[in-house]
Amino acid sequence: MFHRLRFLIGRHNKTPSTKRLLNSKRKPCEPAMFETVQEVAIYIHRFHNLDLFQQGWYQIKITMRWEDARYTSHGAPARVVQYEAPDLGSDDFIGIWRIDDKENSFSTQPFRIKYARQDVPLSVMISFNLPLGKFEVPATSAVILKFELLHAPILENGFDFQASLDALPASIHEFRIPPKGLLGLHSYCPVYFDTFHAVLVDVSVHATVLKAGAYTPPKKVSRLASDSLTVGDVARENCDKSNRVLDQGAYGDSKQISLLKALLIARDILLEELQNLSKAIDQKVDLTDFISKMGMKHAASEPQNGLEQKSNGIIDFGSDEVLQSLTKENLLSAFSSVANQLSFLWNAFLKFHRANTTKILEFLRDAWANDRRAEWSIWMVYTKVQMPHHYLRSGNDDSSQHSVRGRVSIAKKINDDPAEAAHARAELHRRSIAQMRINNRSIQDMQIFGDPLHVPLLIVERVVNAPFRTTSGNSYFSSLDPKDTSSILMEPNIRAVNKLSAAGPHRNGRVLRVVVFVHGFQGHHLDLRLVRNQWILIDPGAEFLMSEVNEEKTSGDFREMGSRLAQEVTSFLRRKIDKMSRSGGFRNIKLSFVGHSIGNIIIRTALTEGVMEPFLRYLYTYLSISGPHLGYLYSTNSLFNSGLWVLKKLKGSQCIHQLTFTDDSDLQNTFFYKLCKQKTLENFKNIILLSSPQDGYVPYHSARIELCQASSWDYSKKGKIFIEMLNNCLDQIRSPSSECRTFMRCDVNFDTSSHGKNLNTFIGRAAHIEFLETDIFAKFLMWSFPELFQ
Repeated sequence: MFHRLRFLIGRHNKTPSTKRLLNSKRKPCEPAMFETVQEVAIYIHRFHNLDLFQQGWYQIKITMRWEDARYTSHGAPARVVQYEAPDLGSDDFIGIWRIDDKENSFSTQPFRIKYARQDVPLSVMISFNLPLGKFEVPATSAVILKFELLHAPILENGFDFQASLDALPASIHEFRIPPKGLLGLHSYCPVYFDTFHAVLVDVSVHATVLKAGAYTPPKKVSRLASDSLTVGDVARENCDKSNRVLDQGAYGDSKQISLLKALLIARDILLEELQNLSKAIDQKVDLTDFISKMGMKHAASEPQNGLEQKSNGIIDFGSDEVLQSLTKENLLSAFSSVANQLSFLWNAFLKFHRANTTKILEFLRDAWANDRRAEWSIWMVYTKVQMPHHYLRSGNDDSSQHSVRGRVSIAKKINDDPAEAAHARAELHRRSIAQMRINNRSIQDMQIFGDPLHVPLLIVERVVNAPFRTTSGNSYFSSLDPKDTSSILMEPNIRAVNKLSAAGPHRNGRVLRVVVFVHGFQGHHLDLRLVRNQWILIDPGAEFLMSEVNEEKTSGDFREMGSRLAQEVTSFLRRKIDKMSRSGGFRNIKLSFVGHSIGNIIIRTALTEGVMEPFLRYLYTYLSISGPHLGYLYSTNSLFNSGLWVLKKLKGSQCIHQLTFTDDSDLQNTFFYKLCKQKTLENFKNIILLSSPQDGYVPYHSARIELCQASSWDYSKKGKIFIEMLNNCLDQIRSPSSECRTFMRCDVNFDTSSHGKNLNTFIGRAAHIEFLETDIFAKFLMWSFPELFQ
């Protein structure tokens, strides 16, 4: 059946464009005088399934258009190069790629997705031509690059497969190539469709300006497009219009000079980028013919001075005065000469790219990651604060009457509510974004740049740690010595850790990186999948555990939930350690945790369990997303507090009693007070606390582990207990003198205008859930600080 389908689809694919690809006998028209086209080449490396929920057949369709409506022409597929021939004998592929003349689109061959983390190599480059026609050169309009994810279910008898794929796209992702980038661009472009179709398509985009009709068809073409395939472009179809005599030019000498200058700029950019790529991947590109034919030996030896320096008497076209002084015949000759140079360089690049595909893609990906840190800083505000040594109670506490050097007194009233102040600060920054003119040459992701004002804002506060207090030096969770570990009961997980300790530095350099994700109240183990998917992109080699043991069990005692999580984590670690030990061993473990809401309390409780003790020295990054670390001792959301009261009275939820400190009449015997005395945060190398001033479900100060305004004027025992809890938590975060710890508080300000005015936004639930329904904030944070997530 599959072979029959391939035959049918192959016949269906013979659209007029495909026929032109397979028929090279037609004589091309003469190249148009002073006509240029915008060429954008898109290389599709692979399709990587991160988190598709539905198996089936998938296909990627690509179209291209001008952003400015005055540019009526669309990008037309010009040529296709299949770098590696697909395995047509495999049941995971059907047919070949397609070109549709009606909508000027290119579609990859359909491929089958069966499981998560599946890689599908595509290895195809498609070049689009966008004619510039009567418009200014360089173009003043951006180009919109559109990727569509098409899906069809598993084939059944009589099922119209291609019609199902073409019906409606499952998801769309668009990118914008700004006018500055159209003259010369080589960029990585990750296509990550949406939260429900979490895939990564590794793509690179390459753009330049060429003289119209620069390509001539090859004499023979393979049906599988194993070599360069040329399609008649729009310029050839309109050659009767564009073959104008220079004296009859409709747009005057100024346009002709602009065309020549655009080609000169594009040529310089292309040569520089080609040399940079050659140097970066340590592969030589052969430009001998180019240098010898174009008389550019001096230019090649000093590329930093551009191509305008000539050692053999060739005219320097670099200045407007020289260009204006040229006769029309010389201008035409110069245009033709520079266009030939540019065409030669472009084809040299395409050949070089095909020979070094993977290395170029990896280099461009690293450059993309570095550039995004600067670009995404538009939506991020960075601050640095000093962590106080120690908070002291004020008021009736006698100790507060004495001056204590190096400590912070909270006797003075805090006038501004911290949550309101943070929200106001974010809105002020959002208004400043509205006045920005983002004008660069980098590809812009339209999921972010499509509506910049609706993108979440991040205020990142890096806390500089104060000296570590020596009073807490005797810690139950201090790093274990291998000798101490061997004396503990030899449970299976402890024996596994001892394998690592015995391995020492002589073992291979592999590191077992494990990340554990823990959901919140009445949550699901996939609640944090969007954060996990971003982590996968940052660190593809990590192992991920989406905790399931507490699903439908989050109303009970935190101690029981923590015990279940500890058992789940140690069992997972034991399996991974045994597997890596059999395949050559490893030298270290990095154990990270991500929690949402009360999932953070479950994590901290699990770390107090004895079975976790041997692994505490390997704790690496802790990402807390809206976690109530100080409980609800001071919660100002009256509606939410009423809901908690109902849960306690009607449902008897033990964890709610613990969160609100009603699990014991003596506050010093409550669960949270005791938890804060345990050193659950001390061993992490990196601690990031995410909060939102819009989140009404978790007190702002509790998510940030900072001073509460109400506690500063509470002279009762409750105020004293809160300050003790706060100091105990901060003492764990302060770095010892021998170790550096990263500690950041990060406020996320969501645009909730799309939610409207409803109960969810009023009580603060919208922002609490928004952490689970968007990944842009995680993308900004994780790509800005990748060293914390690798």
